[in-house]
Amino acid sequence: QVHLVESGGGLVQAGDSLRLSCAASERTLAMGWFRQAPGKEREFVASITWSGGTTLYADSVKGRFRISRDNVKRSLFLQMNSLQPDDTAVYFCAAASHLETTANQREYPYWGQGTRVTVSS
Repeated sequence: QVHLVESGGGLVQAGDSLRLSCAASERTLAMGWFRQAPGKEREFVASITWSGGTTLYADSVKGRFRISRDNVKRSLFLQMNSLQPDDTAVYFCAAASHLETTANQREYPYWGQGTRVTVSS
């Protein structure tokens, strides 16, 4: 059982940046970030392979967000730049059941509790 704990959320203004972190209790395979806005379904944000060599992004965040990981520290990160009010959501860290990137939530058996990001206009 992998335990994931996110941190780094908060209240920022449009155009600001935030860096989310996720600490894992043990080694993980591919990992990803998802988010759930108020009144909406949870959606894919970004994914990264175990090695960190390949990444995958949702079109809505491509060019603004960057996913990375530190396997020595068992940590996952999401650097979010040029934040907009539409980015307001609870952000979840997830660990996949295989090595490759994926946007399919069903391929992530382990989830954190989430960290809230609020972007004001």
